[in-house]
This record gives sequence, C-alpha cells and structure tokens, in this order.
Amino acid sequence: MNARTGEDAKTGRWEEYDLTVYAIVQLKMTDRAAYDRYQARFFDVFKKFSGRLLSADENPAVLEGEWDRDKVVLMSFPDEAAFHAWANSPEYLEIARNRKTGANGIVLLAKGFGQG
Repeated sequence: MNARTGEDAKTGRWEEYDLTVYAIVQLKMTDRAAYDRYQARFFDVFKKFSGRLLSADENPAVLEGEWDRDKVVLMSFPDEAAFHAWANSPEYLEIARNRKTGANGIVLLAKGFGQG
C-alpha cells in the first residue's frame, strides 16, 4: 500500500491515508488484430478489480509538443497496491500478452494528491 501521513485539520492528529494512483498508458499500435483481442477481453478482467477507466482515446488532441503514439489510456486505482493487484493478476497477465504483441506501450504510474 502507498500510504502517506498528514495532520487531520479537525482533530490535529497525524493519520495515514491511501493515495489514489493514476496509470497513464501511451500506445503505438504494431499488430491491430492482437490488440483487438486484448481489448475484447479487457473489461471482463478489469471489472474484477477496484480500478476506474477514465479515458481510452485513439484521437487525443495534442496541444503541445510531438506525440508519436496512437492511443492514450487513463485509469485510476485507490492505491498502488490495487494497481499492482490488477497488473500482476494471472487474468490480466494472460491477456496482456496480446497487448504487448499488439502495441508498444509507455506505462506511467502517477500518485494523486492526498486528502488529509
């Protein structure tokens, strides 16, 4: 778990709380048929975990800089442990083979701001 500590404004006590994490995936398609096989099974696996799919855009607006990718995916998880539970699950690892065959990915895990 990725816990931080902070002083609770109401009680003045220091407490631990979990931070939301965001998985940001940038994909460059290499084998669309393989990626489509991954995508067809993605939600069946994803819904078993505590993540939220926030965006999956194959045409994001590039406002600044160069972007050589074909798709961006944004997911949130209640904490880092929840992300790893999904990403390392046997169910996800099974379908991830098609994602890795179908697209080159850059995967980032960003910590959200705490609420404490």
